[in-house]
Amino acid sequence: MKEVGEYSPNQLEERILEYWKENDTFLESLRRRKDAPPFIFVEGPPTANGLPGVHHILARAMKDTFCRYKHMSGYLVKRKGGWDTHGLPVELEVEKELNINSKREIEEYGIERFNQKCKESVFRYEKEWRAMTERMAFWIDMDDPYVTLKNEYMESVWWSLKQIWNKGLLYKGHKIIPYCPRCGTALSTHEMAQGYQTVTEPSVYVKFMTEDKSAYFLAWTTTPWTLLANLALTVHPDYTYVKVNNEGTILILVKDRLDILEGDYTILEEFPGRTLEGMKYYPLFDYCNPEGKRHVVILGDFVTTDEGTGIVHTAPAFGEEDYVICRENDIAFCQPVKEDGCFSDEVTPLAGMFVKDADEKILEMLDDRRLLYKTEPYTHEYPFCWRCDTPLLYYARESWFIEMTKVRDRLVQNNENVNWTPSHIKHGRFGNFLENVRDWALSRERYWGTPLPIWVCECGLKECIGSVQELEEKGAILPEHLDLHRPYVDDILLKCPECGGTMKRVPDVIDCWYDSGSAPFAQWHYPFEDQDVFSYSFPADFISEGLDQTRGWFYSLHALGTLLFETE
Repeated sequence: MKEVGEYSPNQLEERILEYWKENDTFLESLRRRKDAPPFIFVEGPPTANGLPGVHHILARAMKDTFCRYKHMSGYLVKRKGGWDTHGLPVELEVEKELNINSKREIEEYGIERFNQKCKESVFRYEKEWRAMTERMAFWIDMDDPYVTLKNEYMESVWWSLKQIWNKGLLYKGHKIIPYCPRCGTALSTHEMAQGYQTVTEPSVYVKFMTEDKSAYFLAWTTTPWTLLANLALTVHPDYTYVKVNNEGTILILVKDRLDILEGDYTILEEFPGRTLEGMKYYPLFDYCNPEGKRHVVILGDFVTTDEGTGIVHTAPAFGEEDYVICRENDIAFCQPVKEDGCFSDEVTPLAGMFVKDADEKILEMLDDRRLLYKTEPYTHEYPFCWRCDTPLLYYARESWFIEMTKVRDRLVQNNENVNWTPSHIKHGRFGNFLENVRDWALSRERYWGTPLPIWVCECGLKECIGSVQELEEKGAILPEHLDLHRPYVDDILLKCPECGGTMKRVPDVIDCWYDSGSAPFAQWHYPFEDQDVFSYSFPADFISEGLDQTRGWFYSLHALGTLLFETE
């Protein structure tokens, strides 16, 4: 009997891989299926400025399993690779290399030099990604991938933004948005959803003295640092409120929350919340006294009795509901915090201090003024920047938005046509997100990304550009070797058709999730090329990624598919 040599799985696998490579087996398998019905797969693009991990192997094994199965079932399954090359992940890695810690330092270093470093970094580990992909036998075309930094890809992204602009869904607004003070830019709600952490922080009950000095409104907050920007107190119009004598101190709060009081109390009066409307009170601090209506009680249906006192401390600079209800009631606006998340110089005792580090000092200041009723530890979920792990602030600022709320019903309806595995994601994690969708904060005040193609004139005219050809048609003088990235695109000027003045591009780039969500059409340079290829390959039959992508890449794919390719 012939002796069998020692079995070596590694050697056997390597021999098979070598055979596939020598015979071009993957591409040959596609050639043999060229007339077969298609099964469309879209690869979620990784970023090659970091090494692949075991989770990437798991994801690619899942993708390969389904694609091979469909191929063996008689389908043509093309598998085009892709690279996600823009955004904060890339910028942050380059910042570390250059020992840069702020946007100011980036601009001193030079946007052109910085972006060149970013461009060099995005393929740093391409060799390792290829080696991992080939060794695990994941069949995918990495020789002709789509790359989000290429002009052709970005031009398709510009085209898509022009379509959204033409539908009246791309606008500039001043809103409360999730903001990272470290990165110096806004985040979208689907980005914010990826960075929540469980934290324990002080919650505080504070006393606001009424204008006639006869009592105190008792309010509660989990963000003591926002108290310096307080401009209103909000009560529910229909709840029953009480005035109590709490061991010599007269307090006003909702009746259903009397159990939070410490010590004995006697109810002196009961009245509906609406009777408190318009009552004035003294501010806790003197650092936020803008011109206009301020430090007054207003009414709001969002007030609950689940926690707190039924009286909501309201700071329009730091909360979406606060901002909206203050605008509805003509309350003034005050912003005592700078873009780096530190208190401004006007807040003398806290000037230059990061707001999340100021809680203890603020509590001391309140206690010294005898305005601190009590504090309690409060454990809750708080959003952190998913890129740099800095606590986010809800911050009032201007940004460019896509009006997703206008297409909410269509997003929900289109989700019914998606086959989710596991099935509970459909109406759970993803479906719930769609039901509560917010307008997409699109713009990023950063450097390495697809530039937002909006040009603005001093006369107020704004134009969204959808292609390189459109730039030329509008008289732009373009270099022979055009690069659509900053800072080169910033130098492209247009003549205003209204006043004859000069139109300049807004300095923002766009959310890199929009980039990756454009893959189904931008990988083909649609609509400038390969229209038939796109028509044949959209929508996809299969995508597969980790759970975190339900509110990341999956959402951007779903949103753009609805915005661009569904007739209203």
